[in-house]
Amino acid sequence: MSGLLRGIARTAVVAGTATSVSNRVSRRQAGRWAQQDNQQPAQQYAAPAAPPPSAASQPIADDMSTRIDQLKELGTLKEQGLLTEAEFAEQKGRLLAP
Repeated sequence: MSGLLRGIARTAVVAGTATSVSNRVSRRQAGRWAQQDNQQPAQQYAAPAAPPPSAASQPIADDMSTRIDQLKELGTLKEQGLLTEAEFAEQKGRLLAP
């Protein structure tokens, strides 16, 4: 019986640690995204940015493959439980926005 209790206790400790780490990662990511959101308006008013490169100099296929790779990374993070459904949808919207 003590072996069973020891196994249950060990499982509880591992699960608690995993939950704690997952929550910490989620809070850190939320903080980073909030910080990025706060910096974006300041960057818009700071100084005019250089004009974007022309469409001819930036191949569309490369841009799309980059977006696809980023979407795959987001999907992996969501599957690992590091992103909530709402966070995933928000980031996906940012990637797919024109």
